[in-house]
Amino acid sequence: LSTNGNDNKKFKSEDKMDGAPSRVLHIRKLPGEVTETEVIALGLPFGKVTNILMLKGKNQAFLELATEEAAITMVNYYSAVTPHLRNQPIYIQYSNHKELKTDNTLNQRAQAVLQAVTAVQATNAPISGTTVSESAVTPAQSPVLRIIIDNMYYPVTLDVLHQIFSKFGAVLKIITFTKNNQFQALLQYGDPVNAQQAKLALDGQNIYNACCTLRIDFSKLVNLNVKYNNDKSRDYTRPDLPSGDGQPALDPAIAAAFAKETSLLAVPGALSPLAIPNAAAAAAAAAAGRVGMPGVSAGGNTVLLVSNLNEEMVTPQSLFTLFGVYGDVQRVKILYNKKDSALIQMADGNQSQLAMSHLNGQKMYGKIIRVTLSKHQTVQLPREGLDDQGLTKDFGNSPLHRFKKPGSKNFQNIFPPSATLHLSNIPPSVAEEDLRTLFANTGGTVKAFKFFSKRDHKMALLQMSTVEEAIQALIDLHNYNLGENHHLRVSFSKSTI
Repeated sequence: LSTNGNDNKKFKSEDKMDGAPSRVLHIRKLPGEVTETEVIALGLPFGKVTNILMLKGKNQAFLELATEEAAITMVNYYSAVTPHLRNQPIYIQYSNHKELKTDNTLNQRAQAVLQAVTAVQATNAPISGTTVSESAVTPAQSPVLRIIIDNMYYPVTLDVLHQIFSKFGAVLKIITFTKNNQFQALLQYGDPVNAQQAKLALDGQNIYNACCTLRIDFSKLVNLNVKYNNDKSRDYTRPDLPSGDGQPALDPAIAAAFAKETSLLAVPGALSPLAIPNAAAAAAAAAAGRVGMPGVSAGGNTVLLVSNLNEEMVTPQSLFTLFGVYGDVQRVKILYNKKDSALIQMADGNQSQLAMSHLNGQKMYGKIIRVTLSKHQTVQLPREGLDDQGLTKDFGNSPLHRFKKPGSKNFQNIFPPSATLHLSNIPPSVAEEDLRTLFANTGGTVKAFKFFSKRDHKMALLQMSTVEEAIQALIDLHNYNLGENHHLRVSFSKSTI
């Protein structure tokens, strides 16, 4: 519903970013089909919204907040974090108008939406028939939600959570962690009402088809303290935070690869109820075999290009072992005329995404390796009788694949490279001293060691002094024969000793 002609003339788009603060904000570049509710939701985390005027023809709107302080907070927040509506960036600045006088007969719909939202905010009482609250709203508790993800067959990243939960208001902070072998997150809105609406709408929903189910509760915390901005935690109100020690900030190569993957897998209708326009989701849906795409193997790109390898040291076997932590490696080819690069074919696109996000930027044999998606669909084996100096190896039938069994426990124990290693399948005759010596012989220093239980010595944690040393030890000793028909299993651990 557009306002009348006079209003359109009166509200010229003359506002400037650096104008004097005003409780009226001018919002530009709105997507055409955007609703009043979505625009109001931009302001809710910062305080009460008292009026709205949509200029549909111009893709603009004016939003009036109850106080100038609220408007200043909102402008400051969104100048650091570009706001998006329907995946399009929009622009917010102070208006030259100090208040909105709208023609109420023409602006009725917007006013109705505003009243509904305000009523929910003021009393948290159920309102029937409005777009804002379709079901009874219990008294708001905390602006912080605790999110647990069940049936997590595909990785769910901090960015995926941000994308889903932003539909209900500005997400200020997210912290992700693993507890009791389950991926969990704490997510903070500016206002408990947003948390409430998100919980009502999302609890019990699946992020991807038939898996990754959201279980949502209010947290007892009312504020999250985020120290680092990286792929585990983020404070969207403080873009200046460091990425933290040993935590790579989000690597531009990964971001670029995700963008590339998205265009490759724009599969309409393949996603779940939450329809996340995200590469991982498309890859996940395809990996689950729901999407047959000509020219793209199920699950997006299965082949990775790894570069900046140490060509003196690297072998197909060492790449198979390291990349095998994140999926079942099918084939490895070290390039004949560029031996610091290799192609690695994983079992599906989801595994190649996992390996890329965890191993890009890590150190292997003293060099920081780069992992990106390759444009190749498969790794070609050399022709019969052609000697390629052992640079290509087919691991398709390897007995060492970690993820062959569907629903294998190993899917829940995928962690980024860490200095602490998880050891299992240790025979009774092997003592702590033997294992310390074995791992010290890989060229690093063993800092700590602990068997899981005093009685049973089948599993242990062992900490090297750096992540790079741990990577080296895993490459050298995973599947090492400890005698008595026991082959040592080594993976990265989320614990420290």
